[in-house]
Amino acid sequence: MHRVGSAGNNSNSSRPRKEKRLTYVLNDSDDTKHSAGINCLAVLKSSVSDGCNYLFTGSRDGTLKRWALAEDAATCSATFESHVDWVNDTVIAGENTLVSCSSDTTLKIWNCLSDGTCTRTLRQHSDYVTCLAAAERNANVVASGGLGGEVFVWDIEAAVTPLSKSSDVMEDDCSNGINGSANSLPVSSLRPISSYNSITAHTTQCPGYVPIAAKGHKESVYALAMNDNGSLLVSGGTEKVVRVWDPRTGSKTMKLRGHTDNVRALLLDSTGRYCLSGSSDSMIRLWDLGQQRCVHSYAVHTDSVWALASTPTFTRVYSGGRDLSLYLTDLTTRESLLLCTKEHPVLQLALHDDSIWVATTDSSVHRWPAEGRNPQKVFQRGGSFLAGNLSFSRARVSLEGSTPAAVYKEPIFSIPGTPAIVQHEILNNRRHVLTKDSAGLVKLWEITRGVVVEDYGQVSFDEKKQQLFEMVSIPAWFTVDTRLGSLSVHLDTPQCFSAEMYSVDLNITGKPEDDKVNLARETLKGLLAHWMTKRRQRLGSQASANGDVLSGKDNTARSLAHSRIEVDGNAENDSMVHPPFEFSTVSPPSIISEGSQGGPWRKKITELDGTEDEKDFPWWVLDCVLNNRLPPRENTKCSFYLHPCEGTAVQILTQGKLSAPRILRINKVVNYVVEKMVLDKPIDTGSTDGSLAPGHGGQLQHSAVADGSFKSGLKPWPKPRPSVEILCNNQVLSTDMSLATVRAYIWKKPEDLVLNYRVVQGR
Repeated sequence: MHRVGSAGNNSNSSRPRKEKRLTYVLNDSDDTKHSAGINCLAVLKSSVSDGCNYLFTGSRDGTLKRWALAEDAATCSATFESHVDWVNDTVIAGENTLVSCSSDTTLKIWNCLSDGTCTRTLRQHSDYVTCLAAAERNANVVASGGLGGEVFVWDIEAAVTPLSKSSDVMEDDCSNGINGSANSLPVSSLRPISSYNSITAHTTQCPGYVPIAAKGHKESVYALAMNDNGSLLVSGGTEKVVRVWDPRTGSKTMKLRGHTDNVRALLLDSTGRYCLSGSSDSMIRLWDLGQQRCVHSYAVHTDSVWALASTPTFTRVYSGGRDLSLYLTDLTTRESLLLCTKEHPVLQLALHDDSIWVATTDSSVHRWPAEGRNPQKVFQRGGSFLAGNLSFSRARVSLEGSTPAAVYKEPIFSIPGTPAIVQHEILNNRRHVLTKDSAGLVKLWEITRGVVVEDYGQVSFDEKKQQLFEMVSIPAWFTVDTRLGSLSVHLDTPQCFSAEMYSVDLNITGKPEDDKVNLARETLKGLLAHWMTKRRQRLGSQASANGDVLSGKDNTARSLAHSRIEVDGNAENDSMVHPPFEFSTVSPPSIISEGSQGGPWRKKITELDGTEDEKDFPWWVLDCVLNNRLPPRENTKCSFYLHPCEGTAVQILTQGKLSAPRILRINKVVNYVVEKMVLDKPIDTGSTDGSLAPGHGGQLQHSAVADGSFKSGLKPWPKPRPSVEILCNNQVLSTDMSLATVRAYIWKKPEDLVLNYRVVQGR
């Protein structure tokens, strides 16, 4: 489990943020596939003989998927999307309740057979939730453990029962419409318990159900198991011991020592008499809880054991882990077989009749033959070895070159995933991101539309990056990570509003070519276009019912101090989305966000229903999209001096400093110089801070700050128009360069930019 920042707004993030961020995750064109490693598996068998069996998979891409299983195929029938970070474990409680846990510190409850709507979010852990355990014959009991050292035992029925509404305030504090439909159950925003359970003080955030806390772990918990009736719970983690609890009271009953490293996997037999543990010390141990001791140890693996699955009779165990291998071991005879080897470390196993599902750090899931009903058949094939008692025995065997041969070469069938993105580079134009995935495919994404614009295939990432280099300078208005296997684009205010481009450079028709377009504002409009439509429909129907007339601006949004915001006067106050910012509805991105209540959430942009408001979105997002207001921005201007080239007889137009937008093109500076020469009206040298800006009727103004575009209405030129070049550091500048680009790539100094001009003869 990597300790890296969550894709959402993790309250435990080490980097404090003043305002909540908005993130959008770009989805692959095939949304029926996972795009990152599979952390967990659960099989739901039909209660009727001819019914459909389902496999549930939870992924590092933040989603769970339900697969309808046929004899040799699997079809994705639902995607469960609400977690904002890795899904680490999932269990089925009772007949049709799915419980999942995540690095976003939450547990979520779903109806197994639903369309993927989360019915309840449970917030109690202070850190990543790594593991779950369920009682097979007690549908209500689920335990959770995490990196904070906490173990909680939940009564699922009590946790999903709607809270009695004592007041409107409680409903506001606890509900989160994002987690389900508009009438979904409220979120349980529960009392946090400190990572170290010596502190028992609780601060109640919201009235509601509180789980039983099993207190004792001082370090991270990685594994849990429960017996069938929920009367016994075992846990393991970085303390290297197996702890045994009474889940009904949360009290400790015993502590089992023997492992020399992190305990990563646990199993209990149905009665709770025997326990199997797998560890990063490469050992599997069998414990007799009645005798409170280890009765057998099995040295099968050459590296960490991360996954265990036993036959129903608890006589044989399937094990997998970091050494890429899946073994079957007879717990009585100590015989062991290498069933198969894989290309990726094994993360979890799930027995399904005569086969076994294997989840790895790859985005695909494989079903292997396992003879689960009669494992003796596999041993009769031969090729078994005797599991040693010491952890180095298997390693020694492999060094001697006598590694056992795998029984199976190919899986029965596979559920393919999408290769995860493993490398990325934001290009200088700040609209394109170059990526490389785990299959070696290099692609170019346009993040303002959320689509792949070029698929280059298997080429050199570094060479392609060099080929795509552009000498342009645009502020870094977003950040990107690939933690979820896809591109997650993060927008933080006010930095995200720092980048502007002219409409002509974005090929936007119907706007004056010198109109400045704020990239973040237009991107937000594109992301929330569906939400705006739904919202307008909802408000329109309400208004028509009430006889109200809707105003152009949103009056329900949070009122803000005008000192904190400025109206974006250049952009027209409309909801029109321009083509460079139209997001795909075929493979729409997902939004990860957080408002004033309820915690982070995730949803596809096409599934927003228009009811979401400041409780769900950051206020600055709504203020931008609904009210056309942007926060104050810095560094949108560039100061520079404009002098004639040395040794030329050209007149001195100005000795003062000029100021213009960073995105101003050099051709505008050329026009400015030409106009001054032709009109014979040098700038008043007494001004120390002239602005490169046209006035009305041809009079140049010093006070206004504009983009230097020369509008119509100038006086006719009395002289032939000269041909002028602009230079910087003795280098002739291309007329389509911006001031920011010249400063970054030609000037390369912290002082104010100095430009020179000269007349070119004979043109």
